[in-house]
Amino acid sequence: MTIISPSLLACDFLNIESELNSFAGIENLWFHLDIMDGHFVPNLTFGHPIIELITKKSSHKCDAHFMVTNPEFHGETLKAAGIHNFTFHIEAIDEPLELARNLKNHYPSVGISIKPVTAVNTLSDELLKNIDLVLVMSVEPGFGGQSFMPSAYDKIRELKQRRNDLKAHFQIQVDGGVSDKNAHELINAGADNLVAGSYIFKQGKMNYKSAVESLR
Repeated sequence: MTIISPSLLACDFLNIESELNSFAGIENLWFHLDIMDGHFVPNLTFGHPIIELITKKSSHKCDAHFMVTNPEFHGETLKAAGIHNFTFHIEAIDEPLELARNLKNHYPSVGISIKPVTAVNTLSDELLKNIDLVLVMSVEPGFGGQSFMPSAYDKIRELKQRRNDLKAHFQIQVDGGVSDKNAHELINAGADNLVAGSYIFKQGKMNYKSAVESLR
């Protein structure tokens, strides 16, 4: 079953614990944390104390997407925070394979992300065989509520083909402008994990579950 990852960037920040509790009992759900440093992208979000509180309060796995210039630092300083998946950007680092292998010592799942302008062939075969997730950004990283870029479909199909050719096992995750209007086409293209922020949280707490299910 497709994993749905509500992006907490779109939730009510003043009532995060209540927002987390609203998803209790929903299966195959991760909480997606967009962590930005104000340098790699022009925005600033969750710091270490908030990340640690969210992972402790959450009944679901926490999926952290690091839009930062120094993912090595965050990987080291957050290794005891309870993060399930640690995703970093290939554009932020010169030796992604080395970092991925180091992170695997501390995190159950390690992912790599590509911006809309970054080609799939930037990811080496060896890297794809040593990671657990590839995050395809279907908007420019940095802010929520942007429109979906259809170029993501071809990237997803290409990644699915390479996964088959390599006999690799990484998930294909998509983030940016995901809604019930494109979710099924994304799944058909090969996506296993859909990140959705605005679409889910604008429905109101009583409708979070139905919003999640509509994406499947």
